[in-house]
Amino acid sequence: MSPSTTTVDDAAAVREVPQRVISAWADNDPDAFAAVFAADATMVLSGGVFAAGRDQIRAFMASAFEGPYRGTRVAGQPISARFITPDAAVLVTKGGVLVPGETEVAPERAIRATWVLTKQDGQWLLTAYQNTPIGA
Repeated sequence: MSPSTTTVDDAAAVREVPQRVISAWADNDPDAFAAVFAADATMVLSGGVFAAGRDQIRAFMASAFEGPYRGTRVAGQPISARFITPDAAVLVTKGGVLVPGETEVAPERAIRATWVLTKQDGQWLLTAYQNTPIGA
């Protein structure tokens, strides 16, 4: 099966992964956030954050939801999606962190992110995530 034969359901599921992150963030739920990632995933965030594995990702987000991310939301929209194989995809999004009262991401917090996803046991999971500030 070539990437061009991926199903409409898979394409929709890949584009839905950011919504799972947005929902977990809105609930300040580090378990739901980490569940979006594969067990051996990596996460690289602006500011030098590197977390390897679902447990480290969960621990980082638990601390962040209690500290600097408390009361924030996150927004993101896919701007590019492509399948490498039927079970691997790359998604690029634009978004960022919204502080209380904001409806749009402020330029100083705007990011582009690359999401590498794989289909594992029928579910699309993040295997690698990295974001970069867009700049004001």
